[in-house]
Amino acid sequence: MIGVFAFYLFSFVLLTSAIFVISARNPVYSVLFLILAFFNAAGLFVLLGAEFVAMILVIVYVGAVAVLFLFVVMMLDINFSELRKGCMEYVPLGLILGGVLLAELITLYRAWPPAAIDEGASIDPVASVDNTRALGSILYTDYVFPFQVSGLILLVAMIGAIVLTLRVRPGVLRQKVGAQVSRKTSDILKVEHVSSGKGVDHV
Repeated sequence: MIGVFAFYLFSFVLLTSAIFVISARNPVYSVLFLILAFFNAAGLFVLLGAEFVAMILVIVYVGAVAVLFLFVVMMLDINFSELRKGCMEYVPLGLILGGVLLAELITLYRAWPPAAIDEGASIDPVASVDNTRALGSILYTDYVFPFQVSGLILLVAMIGAIVLTLRVRPGVLRQKVGAQVSRKTSDILKVEHVSSGKGVDHV
């Protein structure tokens, strides 16, 4: 009963937050509802026994993507009233596409073969291992080379993005580390000997 109650609770909050994501007038509220939807989707994955997918959903989507959306929405000065002017023209197309996707999901659910459960069958020792440990065992043994190659590709992409943004543009102040390190004390410090009863003229 607890599992069923948790499933319906997570599902209800997930659907409600998803509706508010597309219906909220304030884009900041939309991003916050999106984060709530991600958390509830992670809860559903935990109930399904896919705790690794739930962890990735929280770490990647909530911790990086959704927070990035939030900062971008809050920092950019966008006239959202202008963007909403022509949105009603695409409502029929959106309803048609949503109906097609719903029909595909219903067809997939009906065509899904029922799980053949044999109560008298012995428990497979592999099935008793949690999916995170099984995934890590396969990933770091059979697919360790593609995993390392993908990491190198991401590293090269990150370095390329940094290099592309480091452009010299006029009027933009840039930090010169070499000039800062090579500065001498005499260039930034001047010792003034003040006689008693006299002041110092400041430039």
